[in-house]
Amino acid sequence: MNSRFPALFVSHGAPTVLIADCPARDFFRQLGREIGRPEAIVSISAHWCTTEPRVSGNPRPDTIHDFGGFPAELYELAYPAPGDPKLAGRISALLHDQGVECREDLSRGFDHGVWVPLMLMYPEADIPVVQLSVQPHLGPEHHLSVGNALRPLRDESVLIIASGSATHNLRDFFGRELDAPPLPYAGEFTGWLKEAISGGRIEELLDYERQGAHAVKNHPTPEHLLPLFVAMGTGGIGKVLHESYIYGAISMAAFSWQ
Repeated sequence: MNSRFPALFVSHGAPTVLIADCPARDFFRQLGREIGRPEAIVSISAHWCTTEPRVSGNPRPDTIHDFGGFPAELYELAYPAPGDPKLAGRISALLHDQGVECREDLSRGFDHGVWVPLMLMYPEADIPVVQLSVQPHLGPEHHLSVGNALRPLRDESVLIIASGSATHNLRDFFGRELDAPPLPYAGEFTGWLKEAISGGRIEELLDYERQGAHAVKNHPTPEHLLPLFVAMGTGGIGKVLHESYIYGAISMAAFSWQ
């Protein structure tokens, strides 16, 4: 019998979350145990930006080390989870049925927005994973519609993980210690985000650039927040799962929709 899984938005943070002693690492490890084992995972990552939706149909995705300047050991890590071409085709069909065109990409691997949280949540890497891209130029409403199209998957033992960042000002990220206290503007936006999600204030969230506290400073570009709208679009009541910070500027807040 199929199980119903929540939809998640997680802040994947810097790759150093994997090797650093920090609250976010502990959270991810516990999260996988709490949710249980799905039959497959759909990951919507801020690090795959395309002009139109694309879904990974690669049966054996590579691990992409799409970052620079981090410890050498991070470039040796691999997450060898299989892909799921059949699920990729289903996702493409679900989007098409909602009037959203989607193409399959047969060569795409897992960027760090996918494999960093999954390596902590499901370290065995034995659950099939399909990745879905974001379209920064199309905005929150489009991504909410994408989430709505994916809603049936939640009743098919599929875990939807939208992976981005609750705050993402990299200008203030560099040069700070991992455990630096949160910058006030990052804390204020995260607080607003938590209240809006818990209160189901969808219209306010869609208008985050005007209504969110210091929204544009926290998100100079939108791609790290847009996955949140996909998770939210799958339906359910929003709930705060976690809040911590790394390097002062990066909120590791996570949310679920039950």
